[in-house]
Amino acid sequence: MSEEFSLKEINKVKNPENLTVMEKKHLPIIDAPSTVEKGKPFPVKVKVGGIDGVEHPNMLGHWINWVELYAGDIPIAKVTFAPIISNGYEVTFKISLEESTVLKAREYCNLHGVWEGDEITGGTKKITVK
Repeated sequence: MSEEFSLKEINKVKNPENLTVMEKKHLPIIDAPSTVEKGKPFPVKVKVGGIDGVEHPNMLGHWINWVELYAGDIPIAKVTFAPIISNGYEVTFKISLEESTVLKAREYCNLHGVWEGDEITGGTKKITVK
């Protein structure tokens, strides 16, 4: 029997066609343009959860602690949230790239560990630099 989440490894989607409630509220989703100009800043929005209206709790005992953005495997930005007073789990980073890459988002839930989406769920996004 497979566990619903892991505290030791990065949690990823098991079946993109049939997301669990745990996946729907934990997966980070990237919203960014597919093509950008070399060296020119552009916005990258990352939202945690909310798939099919399933939002992640924001309470003292259960919250999203941070969201990280990667260019490939290189961490490029991070934001930390506080329980209760943070207003949702959505952040916009302004970044610039020198070459094409795949952006990847990860988030950390204080109870359910680190989560990373995939291309199908919008947790990664290929960016072409021109």
